[in-house]
Amino acid sequence: MKKLFLTAVIALSTLVASAQFVVITTYVAPEDGADWETTSLTDKIGVGYTLNDKYVVGVVKVAEDSLNLWGTYSINENVYIKAESSMKDITDNLTIGIGYSYNIWKGLNIEPNYMVGIKEDENGEREGIFNLGLSYKL
Repeated sequence: MKKLFLTAVIALSTLVASAQFVVITTYVAPEDGADWETTSLTDKIGVGYTLNDKYVVGVVKVAEDSLNLWGTYSINENVYIKAESSMKDITDNLTIGIGYSYNIWKGLNIEPNYMVGIKEDENGEREGIFNLGLSYKL
């Protein structure tokens, strides 16, 4: 049993040591008349795991007790396709979009992206949203 446990610990530690984690956040603009607060940067904070050069998957906090799943596929070094959805009713809440990652300093990136929902709202419309995000590759 000790050998099995030791093998599992070594395998997991090498996986974590060779992995690249990503910390992300999306800027949430304050409502009209409200002042900027640090929560504008921390309301949608998350973490991701880089699977390989093309794919990143992770979770992001969208409310005090709610997380969204997200994933990106890199088209090239800077352009990516992103999908995000809540953990409940994944297909009903799925949004997809395209983004650009601009490296500003040693793994710190500014990431503007445009996301649109897959399903139409009750008015039969799909309204997209422009986001401004930050990411840091550990």
